[in-house]
Amino acid sequence: MGRIKDLHEIKTLIRERTGKRNVFRHAKREDVESVLANLTSKDPELWAREWSRVAKPYEEQGAKLEQAGKLTAAREAYLQAYAYYAAGRYPTPHTPGKMASFRKSLELYERAGKFFDPPLERVNVPLGDKTTPIYVRVPKDGLKHSIVINFGGIDSFKAESYEYDEALQRAGMASCSLDMPGVGEAPIKASPTADALFSAVIDYLEKRPDVDPKRIGILGRSFGGYWAAKMAYVEAERLRASVVWGGGVHYFFQEDWLRESTNADSYLMDHDIARCRLLLEYGAPKSARVFPGGHMGQTPQTFPTIVTWLKHELT
Repeated sequence: MGRIKDLHEIKTLIRERTGKRNVFRHAKREDVESVLANLTSKDPELWAREWSRVAKPYEEQGAKLEQAGKLTAAREAYLQAYAYYAAGRYPTPHTPGKMASFRKSLELYERAGKFFDPPLERVNVPLGDKTTPIYVRVPKDGLKHSIVINFGGIDSFKAESYEYDEALQRAGMASCSLDMPGVGEAPIKASPTADALFSAVIDYLEKRPDVDPKRIGILGRSFGGYWAAKMAYVEAERLRASVVWGGGVHYFFQEDWLRESTNADSYLMDHDIARCRLLLEYGAPKSARVFPGGHMGQTPQTFPTIVTWLKHELT
């Protein structure tokens, strides 16, 4: 959102987000400074090359550690490489170099995923004449588990759900991450009928012997919150719980809001209360939580509150 930033502003923004936000939250300060020192323009190909450059040593280190049987350390090295390849595609893979970074980010995340607990499964779910890839993690204990379908917004791809998935796992819930329509590897763009993507994923999860079909939840972050809200209506009979975390509804798509947001610094959070009230006035029983901190209310208590609520609803 807002005006296009110059190179100095971009570098300042990356430094502010290092270790904190977006794909940069896993970045190390020394690696970031190495990249920024070589960014002499906003050329997306230079951007992709530089992030891939700092990713490569971690990728090689991970392979050596895996070969040596040091699987936990290999996982961490692969995740570090993934983080930098993901930065190379950020915010969208719209050039050949950035697309190559995107593919490498998926490769490294899936290599790390072999050593997650429970391990990562990549599944291609049928969607008409296409398929949509999802990442599923369910404990291998012979039981039927509750599961949360988890996804981000316009610039957060399914592998960036890792930390959210980890927290869900620690709370005793299985996880399923995917790309919302128009993002990442999603095979369809956003449209009034794109909710079919999520319905197809629910179809698949219901048939898994390790998933309890009566305990499926959905968590949409940022723009993804819109889809969580829509699916709470479309799949009211099949979803046990839905979390709309910072997603826009109704006002988000109106002309006045869109005109105001063209040059906004954020997401016009003044509309949040209005849309919260709108959601609360219709449909099945629900609850709301409002946190400070701007878009998505990023405080230390925000996500733990969401996890606690989901665990209660899916028990």
